[in-house]
Amino acid sequence: MTKGDLIIMSNIRLKKTWRWFGENDSVQISWLKQLGIEGIVTSLHHIPSGEVWPAEEILKRKKVVEDAGLDWEIVESLPVSEAIKLGNEFRDQHIQNYKQSLKNLSEFGIKTIVYNFMPVLDWIRTDLHYVLPEGGESMLFDFQTFAAFDIYILKRPGSQKDYSPELVLKAKKVFLEMTETESEELAHNIIVKTQGFISGLKYDSIEDYKTAFLSYLEKYKLIGKEELRKNLAFFLGEIIPVAEECGINMAIHPDDPPFPVLGLPRIFSTREDMEWLEKVNPSLRNGITFCTGSFSARRDNKLPEMIKKFSHRIHFAHLRNTEFLEDGSFYESGHLKGWVDMAELVNILLSEMQKRNNEGRKDAQIPMRPDHGIKFFDEFNINAFPGYPFIGRLKGLSEIAGLEEGILKTSNL
Repeated sequence: MTKGDLIIMSNIRLKKTWRWFGENDSVQISWLKQLGIEGIVTSLHHIPSGEVWPAEEILKRKKVVEDAGLDWEIVESLPVSEAIKLGNEFRDQHIQNYKQSLKNLSEFGIKTIVYNFMPVLDWIRTDLHYVLPEGGESMLFDFQTFAAFDIYILKRPGSQKDYSPELVLKAKKVFLEMTETESEELAHNIIVKTQGFISGLKYDSIEDYKTAFLSYLEKYKLIGKEELRKNLAFFLGEIIPVAEECGINMAIHPDDPPFPVLGLPRIFSTREDMEWLEKVNPSLRNGITFCTGSFSARRDNKLPEMIKKFSHRIHFAHLRNTEFLEDGSFYESGHLKGWVDMAELVNILLSEMQKRNNEGRKDAQIPMRPDHGIKFFDEFNINAFPGYPFIGRLKGLSEIAGLEEGILKTSNL
């Protein structure tokens, strides 16, 4: 191996980033540089969806990040408003605001925007305190419990028809065994706790938040998969030219979970959805956040094939693992342990970066972050946001970094 080879190899390592939620985060940003973190992934959660991100607010956050010796090149996320997803009378103004936000962000060195096109909910788990066999605490999506929430707690009209008769009976049993406190906690976790810190929705300030939530669902009564795809295609047609002009990569995040829930359509959950995305707007600025945790919650998703086929379009990687229960329910099992072969996926990402490097692409290095994490030790006494404990994510980052080094040392990359 020559000295030149060593230089190339050092350039193809995944860029280590960390999601940070600002001053309200339980993790202090001053800790991160000394842990090998290179970049911060953050957002301006206090700005309502659909509004312009002002330059002064962007600069304020950028200064905090750079004062900690880190860079801020990725926004996760610049939310797509419900008006844009619905295609209603406020869509055009919200898209114009989105364009202006892109222009403002590009002035301060932002290179990648993570967004999603999931209606109403950003992500769903039924248990935020699922105890793993080893004793750590993770998160679970349980089909019976979710059906109980939908049918018997939320009481969404027509919800029973979305489930098999067997699952409806099991859900009823789950509901009848719940206390009133447990029922309320489940609804609060799904509607309020897991949404507010991500999307800024203020259900917690509404006394009857379940009724307010049902009203949001009702707006999608006439929006199916094809209608939602049309609205995404329209959004991309408007936004991608601006992204090209600004030098920004747009990176859509997959649906979480990657199947229909609450009567809402899903349009970015499978390989076929990825093929549609590429076809509807072939610009490389129209890219993907490849979240191994979200995609792996479907047994029929073949992640190595998906990541290999669309590796040229991956602008960001979220790395974590999942495991299934017998009935198809799933839980977050850490980063290396689970049904996903993380070594194979990391190897494909490293190969893609080498390929980009050889092609002279400016975005040769793919950033990654350890997505979610298992709660350990004294972190049970720390009020971290759901899925974002410090030690569990740091453990995942170390595992992935070690995996990466092992692959590089034993491969021809």
